[in-house]
Amino acid sequence: MTVWLERVAVAATLLVPVFLLHARGLAEIMIAVVDVMFLLRLETAWLRTLWVRVGLVWWGWVVVCSLPLPALGLGAGGPGSLVQAVATLRFLVFVAALEHFVLAAPRHRRWLQGMIVASALYIALQSLLQFAIGKNLFGDPRAGDGELTGPFDKPRAAAPLSRLLFPAALPSIAAWPLLPAGLLTLASIGVVVLIGQRMPLLLTGLGLVATGLFMRRLRPLLLVAALAGAALVAGSVVISPPTFYRLVTKFSTQMENFAASPYGLIAARAVAIAEQHPLTGRGFDGFRSGCPLPRYFQGFRGGDGGGAAMCVQHPHNHYLQAVTDGGIPGLMLYCALVLCWFAALLRGLWRNPDPLRVGLFVAALIQEWPIASTSALTSMPLSGWFFLLLGYGLAEARHMPSIPAPQAPPSPTKRLLET
Repeated sequence: MTVWLERVAVAATLLVPVFLLHARGLAEIMIAVVDVMFLLRLETAWLRTLWVRVGLVWWGWVVVCSLPLPALGLGAGGPGSLVQAVATLRFLVFVAALEHFVLAAPRHRRWLQGMIVASALYIALQSLLQFAIGKNLFGDPRAGDGELTGPFDKPRAAAPLSRLLFPAALPSIAAWPLLPAGLLTLASIGVVVLIGQRMPLLLTGLGLVATGLFMRRLRPLLLVAALAGAALVAGSVVISPPTFYRLVTKFSTQMENFAASPYGLIAARAVAIAEQHPLTGRGFDGFRSGCPLPRYFQGFRGGDGGGAAMCVQHPHNHYLQAVTDGGIPGLMLYCALVLCWFAALLRGLWRNPDPLRVGLFVAALIQEWPIASTSALTSMPLSGWFFLLLGYGLAEARHMPSIPAPQAPPSPTKRLLET
């Protein structure tokens, strides 16, 4: 019975990257299949994992905050908020299933690594094709501001590529000779620059810095890649004017006027919601339901903060989402969960900076970096990539062979006694 549960779960896991690319609904089904196969084993040892316990407490608090009980100040988002809050559990179970069950065998992790590399190559090559001839394989042109869309019909290539890039490329970069390793590094950074999306590019730069902290041997190569990326951004004014406009002109304007920019207005609206609901927030998806209400109309510089016209589906930051969903307790619990994830991913990594594990940690760091504009925490497909890579990273940390600690040389007194 267990063998068949494992086979089905592994097959579903390997299909998740395929469907995240072009059929997110099917990816959701595959995640549900993995969850069911995992739970059917009726084992409970995984519940003793620290991040699981913290995650369940955070999830439980968000569910409580989403209960449709307006008289108690709960569930301002309505019954739909409760349903979505309960459904969030599927991602926590999925990550636990990958760590404790699906990816326990080394061969299963190798198979998933192959799918990760193939997915990164697919996005990158489609982006380069669109840059070269103006369309991808499906005939889709660049987006309205000139961003490359890769294999998609909307500008969402850079976000998943920035997460996939490090676990996909670092093992090869660390193993190959200098020349091919350097070419792969430069090509990887170059594709992210050419796609022309600001936040993924900045987060990729963060990933280079984090990688350099762990992998001293690669620091010169990473520095050259960072400088080459900066030079490509500067040169894009000639090579690709739409890219220069997105990465330099438009970005500079938005940063100079952040409070009045769409991102500033969104952040101000989230702060207003948090200030009025500091204990419980508005429940899951509370930003979406609360944004159009005049009681929250305020900007960082006064006024109505853009009114209802600036409203979007989520606050574009996981920590702002946590506080609007569950108040200050929800934010603190979510921060604790992220720290537990990071602690598990970092286990033994300073002593033995395995390139794959470094890449998987960097992918999680990029996703949960607090000063960033992001998609919603559970919004597919990016959340699917995150939880897939997170479970993969936790499995590597849990199941990879331990490296014996170096033995200190014996003291002179001990050597004398031994003789």
